[in-house]
Amino acid sequence: MVSLTDNAIKEIKKVIVENKLSEETGIRLGIKGGGCAGFTYVFDFDDKIGDFDEVFDTGGIKVIVDRKSLLYIDGTSVDFNTGLTDRGFKFNNPKADAACGCGTSFTPKGIDQG
Repeated sequence: MVSLTDNAIKEIKKVIVENKLSEETGIRLGIKGGGCAGFTYVFDFDDKIGDFDEVFDTGGIKVIVDRKSLLYIDGTSVDFNTGLTDRGFKFNNPKADAACGCGTSFTPKGIDQG
């Protein structure tokens, strides 16, 4: 499962309203190769659910994750930091062995990047 904190839910709902997105719009969370730590998080709005997607409802927000990405991010909680110096979405991934300084990429536990 992938979850959102109250701060993340509040920010996502705010952006959905400001951008006049459909009520069916959810958040697509996944990974792709790249970034300074090996994998980069994919985080975007989406309203299409594919055959290989899992959907989690968190606070009225659909979180859509493809099954392959879920292997690497299962248990992740997404927060939104409201601080002035590091405002933005943060990923708390229990399957990450290491993360880059900005927190947008990670190295999964048990994966040899060498």
